[in-house]
Amino acid sequence: MERKFEFSIGEFYHVFNRGNDKRSIFENPNDYSRFLALLYLCNGSKPVNIRDQFPKGLPFGKFDELEKVDKGEELVAVGAYCLMPNHFHLLLKETAENSITKFMGKVSTAYSMYYNKRYGRTGGLFEGTFQARHTESDEYLKYLFSYIHLNPLKFLYPEWRERGVEDTERARDFLNRYGYSSYADYAGKKRPERIVLTQNAFPEYFNESGEFEDFITEWIQFSSVPEENLLGREQYA
Repeated sequence: MERKFEFSIGEFYHVFNRGNDKRSIFENPNDYSRFLALLYLCNGSKPVNIRDQFPKGLPFGKFDELEKVDKGEELVAVGAYCLMPNHFHLLLKETAENSITKFMGKVSTAYSMYYNKRYGRTGGLFEGTFQARHTESDEYLKYLFSYIHLNPLKFLYPEWRERGVEDTERARDFLNRYGYSSYADYAGKKRPERIVLTQNAFPEYFNESGEFEDFITEWIQFSSVPEENLLGREQYA
């Protein structure tokens, strides 16, 4: 789908894409870990050459090793992310001209090459060029922190948006333990994956301890509001 806007420096964007023909793009924990590592390594002005930088292979899950790489000047600011079996969501800030486009090109190419080699396939992995939505208001930007992080809840309660959630505490615990989103980082959990984020480039919505999880709880309990009223259309949720 062709975008109807140009990326502007200093603006925030919801960026997303899914597998071609809705196919899975993450088959196991190593695939998720690879994509997360690429979110960090590709977010720089220098080329990514994993073979040269990691002759013995990219250390899955060892993000402390990734920090030693000189990736150059950061391309974008990453505010939030969530990886699902057949799609992903990112909240990004354009920090230089064409920086989001460059970043997404590097990530998509590097991951597609990895995936195709690992699973013996050819051709495009993703459903065309990534899609993006401009966050035109502060209200919408803040809402995206809930929308993106609530995606995994469908694994626990497949119809939670229509039927609600039986146990809010169980839902929050599940989201905290889901390892492929930035939920735990905002909930205050110390973990190496935090290096993917550039939180200080985004508004400080969640300063106090527990404020983020209280915010998420409000949206879980607000599930009766049709999502299309806020987003305009379905976005792989």
